[in-house]
Formats: sequence, C-alpha cells, structure tokens
Amino acid sequence: MAERATMSMHLYQISSRLLVDTVERMNDNLTSVVLAASVITLTLGYVSKLLLRQSADSGQKHPPYIPSSIPFLGHAISFGKSPIEFLEQAYDKYGPVFSFTMVGKTFTYLLGSEAAALMFNSKNEDLNAEDVYSRLTTPVFGKGVAYDVPNPIFLEQKKMLKTGLNIAHFKEHIKIIEAETIEYFQRWGDSGERNLFEALSELIILTASSCLHGKEIRSMLDERVAQLYADLDGGFSHAAWLLPGWLPLPSFRKRDKAHREIKNIFFKVIQKRRTSGEKVDDILQTLIDATYKNGRPLNDDEISGMLIGLLLAGQHTSSTTSAWMGFFMARDKDLQRRCYAEQKAVCGEDLPPLDFDQLKDLSLLERCLKETLRLRPPIMTMMRMARSPQTAAGYTIPVGHQVCVSPTVNHRLHDTWSERMEFNPDRYLSETLIGENKFAYVPFGAGRHRCIGENFAYVQIKTIWSTLLRMYEFDLVDGYFPSINYTTMIHTPHNPVIRYKRRTQ
Repeated sequence: MAERATMSMHLYQISSRLLVDTVERMNDNLTSVVLAASVITLTLGYVSKLLLRQSADSGQKHPPYIPSSIPFLGHAISFGKSPIEFLEQAYDKYGPVFSFTMVGKTFTYLLGSEAAALMFNSKNEDLNAEDVYSRLTTPVFGKGVAYDVPNPIFLEQKKMLKTGLNIAHFKEHIKIIEAETIEYFQRWGDSGERNLFEALSELIILTASSCLHGKEIRSMLDERVAQLYADLDGGFSHAAWLLPGWLPLPSFRKRDKAHREIKNIFFKVIQKRRTSGEKVDDILQTLIDATYKNGRPLNDDEISGMLIGLLLAGQHTSSTTSAWMGFFMARDKDLQRRCYAEQKAVCGEDLPPLDFDQLKDLSLLERCLKETLRLRPPIMTMMRMARSPQTAAGYTIPVGHQVCVSPTVNHRLHDTWSERMEFNPDRYLSETLIGENKFAYVPFGAGRHRCIGENFAYVQIKTIWSTLLRMYEFDLVDGYFPSINYTTMIHTPHNPVIRYKRRTQ
C-alpha cells in the first residue's frame, strides 16, 4: 500500500511537471494553454481514479465514497451551487467521514467534533497545509513566507507577528479604529441605504493598515493603492485554487502586477525606517528587529510578504463577519436596542471614547460576534493534504486525499447545537457544549494552525460596531436579509444593502 501511494504521488509530480513544460513552450497562447491543461489534467484524473480503485482493494476500510456519474468533474457542480446543503446531506447519509471527487481531486470531509480532531491534532508532516494553500497564498504574499516555507519556519514567522499583537498595542489600536470609523462613516450622512459590506471592507483595510502596518504605509493609502490591494485580493479565488498560477488569466496578471507594486512601496518604507534609525512601537518595527532562531534577521522581501499576509488574511475575516453581524442586528431590533443600552451601561451615559477595559466588558456585543462567527464563519472549509495514511472514525484516509473540515457545517450540526439555525447570542450564557465538543466551534481554526489574528479581530470588530451603534440605527431594506454568495471562496452576503438613520440621543 505504501509503495502504491508513493508511486501515485511520484506519477502525479512527474505529470504535473510535464504539464508545466508543455505550457511553457506555447508562448502564452491562451487557447493552447487551456487545451493542454484540460487534456493532461483529465488524464491525471483518470490515472488517479484507477489508482484509487486499486488501493480500495488493499483490504483497508476507506471512507464511504459518494459516487458521481460525471467523469472528472465529479460533484463540482452540485457542491458549487450549494456546498453546505451538499455536505449536510452527505453527513446525514454517510456519517462524519466521507469522500468525493471534484475536478479530478479526491476530498475527504471530517464533520463533527470527534472527526475534526484528526486535522487539528495532527502533525503538519502527516496532514500538510502547504500542499494545499501555497498555490493560493504564494502569488499574493510572495515567496519565502507563510505556506511557501517549511512549517517550522512559518511557525517562527507567526511567532514574530504574534509578538506585535499584544494587549499594549490593542489599547492603542482601539483609539485608532474608533477615529477611523467615525471619519469614514461621516460621509454616509444622516440617513440612507448603502452597501454595508463594501463600506466595511474599505474601513477594515484602513484600520488594519493604521494598526498593523505603521503610519508611513497608512499615509500612502489613496485610491490607487486601494485598487492595488483589491487586485491583489483577487488572487484569492476559485480559479486560483483550481488552476495553475502561471495561466495568463487577466485576474492573475492583475494580482502579479499589484504584488510587485505593493512590494516596491513597502521596500521604500522599510528602507526609510531602517536608515532613519527611528524606533516606532508597531508591527513594522517588530519585524525589522526580529530574528530567526539561528540569528538571521528578516530581509525586506520577507517583511513585505508578512505585512501583506497580515493585512489580507485578516481583512476577509473582519469585513465579512462585520457585515453579517450588522445584518443580524438590523433584523432583530430588540437585540440592537440591548446592544446600544449596553454601551451606555458599560461606558457611561455620555458615551465617552472607548477604552480596552470597557471593550472587554461589552459581553452582549461579544456574544453577538461569537454567534455571527458560528452561523457565518468566513472560511467554509479548512484543508490539508494527506502525506501519510490517516485514521478517522474507523476509516483509513489514503495518501493524496485533500482532508477537509467545514466550520460552517460543524457550527450548525443538528446533533450538537440546539435551535441550530437561530441567531441566539444568549446561548453562550448557559450552553457548555463548546467545552464538551472541542472542535464543534472553530471559526479561527484550532491547534498549531489557529489564527494568530483572532484577538485583534475581536478588538477591531467590537470597536467598529460599538462606534456604529452609537452613530446609527440600522434596518433591513424592505425586510431583505442577504443570502450567502457561494461564488467567492469567502462566503460574503449577496446584495448587502442596509438602511440606516442617525441616532438621536
């Protein structure tokens, strides 16, 4: 079995190299590229399927396999249309562990706390993150950082960033975020209807850059740089995940051009900071001063890549979650009134500027955030590549499977959560199921891959919504609550227009 798995991986690597070499000889002729990619990828899919069938006869008990009548594509269409419904139906029929094929790849999902424990407790050399995420993150963040380096190096880089994400900084961040929020939303006027997600996406970039990048980079955030960020962010797409990064697609070219230009901006800022000798207590300075365990300092390319990653990785979580939270509160006016009353009770009737201790005591607002992350976690699926056979729920998962956990499904399983589809922040006052079912609630992941920006996200979102609740009352437009947009990798609200009116004291 081990020899067959090794042969499978070796064949895949050789075939992938053949595909790259073939395309590189075609002088960027898009039709030829797509044709070559399709033919060779279909061949790879067929070979992989044969190997899977052979391994199934090895005597090991593999996860239940969901059959499909569509060669190669498998369940890509039905999954793409409604992934959560697809996974929930599969859970009901096949149990907590099952496999299926999409676009020539085999995915094995681990649903429920017990099954999900395999992913979060495993070693990276067994269930590997780089094999899955590097094709997405490397063109956006750059080489030498995140999933483009061996896991021990990535863990060192995360530790460097985490050093700069501390309570002392958070106390200063609250003032910055509050001021940015007030300034941004002044343009909304006294009342109207606006796209809440677009506004919060822009604000998150501004506040995150102010807090995490430093004053020099924040001062450069004009419309041109904002567009560069948007083009770079376009690299996080289904196409980037499924297709080779060297294909001459317009979105790929925009992404690569934006990466180069943003890197050049950061290089100038880093060099200016280095030569000036000025010491500023921010993340940029933390990275300039940081060294690896072997004593080597970060180079400018690594610092720039880590700054890009810190901004864009957190931007998705905060902007999406903030928008959904706004719509949940707009739908429940009583809850919105309670959150506003909490502002006065905790902070004072005259609503003075926020501080860190007050923010910690806004327990209802925090429960609203927690419940938003339960029902609308920004990342629907977390993935790893099986480099060695893995066991879950009595099944052996073969090498080469993409092993997945879905926070969205785990957060609403009918046998774990009471009133699972209801937005009920007060459930956290009494229910202890998160402690009992460790991986039933994983919006920021768990284990060694847990998101280092979780605490910053809580500070950022709670500060923004504390400020917005003081400024406005929010309503749904004609009762419309956004559906989920499944066409993006981050499940954003569809047509997220909200109605607002300036609050009178």
